[in-house]
Amino acid sequence: MGIADLIHRALQGAPIAIEAYDGSSAGSADAVATILVRSPDALNRFIFSPNDLGLGRAYVAGELEIEGDLFGALRAFARVDLHLDRALLTDLVKAVGPNGLKPLSPPPEEARMHGSRHSRTRDAAAISYHYDLSNDFYRLMLGPSMTYSCAVWESPAVGLEAAQETKLELICQKLALKPGMRLLDVGCGWGSMALHAAERHGVEVVGVTVSARQVEAASERAKEAGLAGQIDIRLQDYRDVDDGPFDAISSIGMFEHVGRKRLAAYFSHLRELLRPEGRLLNHGICRPPVARDALPVTVPKTPWARRTFIDRFVFPDGELHELGTVLSSMQQQGFEVRHSETLREHYGLTLRAWVANLEANWDEAVRLAGLGRARVWRLYAAGCAVGFEDARIQVHQMLASRTEDGRSGFPLRPAY
Repeated sequence: MGIADLIHRALQGAPIAIEAYDGSSAGSADAVATILVRSPDALNRFIFSPNDLGLGRAYVAGELEIEGDLFGALRAFARVDLHLDRALLTDLVKAVGPNGLKPLSPPPEEARMHGSRHSRTRDAAAISYHYDLSNDFYRLMLGPSMTYSCAVWESPAVGLEAAQETKLELICQKLALKPGMRLLDVGCGWGSMALHAAERHGVEVVGVTVSARQVEAASERAKEAGLAGQIDIRLQDYRDVDDGPFDAISSIGMFEHVGRKRLAAYFSHLRELLRPEGRLLNHGICRPPVARDALPVTVPKTPWARRTFIDRFVFPDGELHELGTVLSSMQQQGFEVRHSETLREHYGLTLRAWVANLEANWDEAVRLAGLGRARVWRLYAAGCAVGFEDARIQVHQMLASRTEDGRSGFPLRPAY
């Protein structure tokens, strides 16, 4: 039996063709894509980590390639439970041979975090690993808006830039921003929300991030737009912001980095920074509930759990929470939740646009980030697109107010 036949057994009949370095091939005629197993090292990685981490390591290292429909291949992977039973493991080990079986060092692109999880130092290191890659690389992937979160699409035809502008304006409307207001943008990224709010709504903005590259780019963008007097971009952990009150707070694509154990402290601190009747817009990725959510001491395994491809190569220490858990935490810390909206399908469109940008500019992406990191981002963005489309992950905008003595500041029928 050839290598391709063994891999096909592990994939449990998924509609994928396999071609292996030993000349063997397997798979159905209606396969959506072909997996090229180029080296025994790919088998080694899968044997020692028989899940998406092992396959991801092999892909990043170039030992495994996907030809054809990348999205279709990743959807097929997601719908099978990768598992090596004793018989299959024995056959794979025999195929590698006694002299070939060995644990391999992870690709150099893999993150290894040290120190206490979600300490300021470790969080800064995790953010730097992901966001300090290259501002030019992110501009290539994200487009001119440099907006690294789910866009809002009126239709797929409007294009990424228009959809990102619609998202930013929707957030401004939900926060009811008006000239002279003071906005805190937590995890401000490359400054897109700050620029939009200052230019379109006349607010004063404080943007905080622990990414030095983002501070550099956001500050320069504010200066070029003539808004440096309205926008204050800081290299600062949100936990250290102490110059409230703010009229509104936006947190867009940031709270995934907070951690479940710190959710209460996160929302408590943001509430302290808001004036009475001030509004918080928390925009972030969540996951569907699982049975173990009933046990608060258990952290359910998610696509962003430890020892997964996304945790090791994309968002180290990232954690996804169930929507109800997040809303409850907001209310337990004194917020009144006023509105929640899911944008799940919109994120699938956004991620597909990012993948298209990468693939259209592949040589430049490799020059800016290196081949391994470019492969990481292509695999991650395509995999997440499929995850949102198949409802295995979600994204929500959660709007809340610091209601005082029954006064929320909301009209009876908000315009949004």
